[in-house]
Amino acid sequence: MSAVREQLPEGRYGRSADERADRKLRVIGAALGVLFLGLMGWFGWYYVVDNKISAEMIKFDVVSPTEVQVHLEIRKDEGVKGVCTLRSRAEDGTEVARKDVRIDDPAGRVDSVFTLRTTAHATSAELVGCTAR
Repeated sequence: MSAVREQLPEGRYGRSADERADRKLRVIGAALGVLFLGLMGWFGWYYVVDNKISAEMIKFDVVSPTEVQVHLEIRKDEGVKGVCTLRSRAEDGTEVARKDVRIDDPAGRVDSVFTLRTTAHATSAELVGCTAR
């Protein structure tokens, strides 16, 4: 009986087309990986360094069917002024209040309570975002 070979003799016919394609894919994948890491670093730098104001919603209280109070903790560079957008929603998810609140206090850390007047009974409140002016 004779043995049947399934592969070509190694090194006899040079590199196969599959090996060349694999090399191209590795190079393209490495280049895209480096580009992705560079973009993530740039976005991270932009978010951390250029963001002059940030806030966190500590709590909210539904005071009445037409009023919600939101407690914010704002951290910013001293002397920076800004605007934070607050939103309140009803149980079905519809927006019942939206308010832009000005942050004029020159301190670096500000705790404030803001009141939102709602068009219907609210079940939640959220901080949409803050921007420096």
